[in-house]
Amino acid sequence: MTTQDDDSFEHFMDDVKPLKEDTHVHFNGPKANSLAQELRRQAINQNTLETFNYLSTVGITPVAPDDILEYKQPGIQDGVYKNLRLGKYGIDKSVSIQQTPLEKARQLVFDTIMSAYNEGARTILLKHGLGIHSKPFAGFLKSATNHWLREIPEVIAFYSAQKRHGGLSAVYILIKKNRQEKSANREAHRKRG
Repeated sequence: MTTQDDDSFEHFMDDVKPLKEDTHVHFNGPKANSLAQELRRQAINQNTLETFNYLSTVGITPVAPDDILEYKQPGIQDGVYKNLRLGKYGIDKSVSIQQTPLEKARQLVFDTIMSAYNEGARTILLKHGLGIHSKPFAGFLKSATNHWLREIPEVIAFYSAQKRHGGLSAVYILIKKNRQEKSANREAHRKRG
């Protein structure tokens, strides 16, 4: 390079200013998002308030049509569970999934429980039927119900219904208190004390 080339280069570079130092790391590679994260992001982008239905249709363990469905989370008081089993709680919501296609039943169970939780309803009666002649095995929707209810954290207990409410073809579901109910309950106990 000659001095003339150096001078012309400097002439072209007179108005160039150095870039500010960027201390942030930028990553444009593939993101390792889970399917649930991606679906949630899509739901937010679509401005929808619907909650992602995570209930599984895989790994449903068969339950016989005449089996009792029963479950309670650790910490549930025995008296509360006994009252649920005996049908002593008022039923806040009732829904039937009898003879409903699996995917529609799955959505109906999920939507009913989520709306009950959000509304502060505590007890649901879910009619699943016995499914004596159901396919691919007897008691299919009853088995699916047993499977799904265990997957929902808002469900703290369930038990097959008394005869007056459908017996073995239905189940009582106890929903945990939502934030508003817990707050109201604390306030009521504070006023008493």
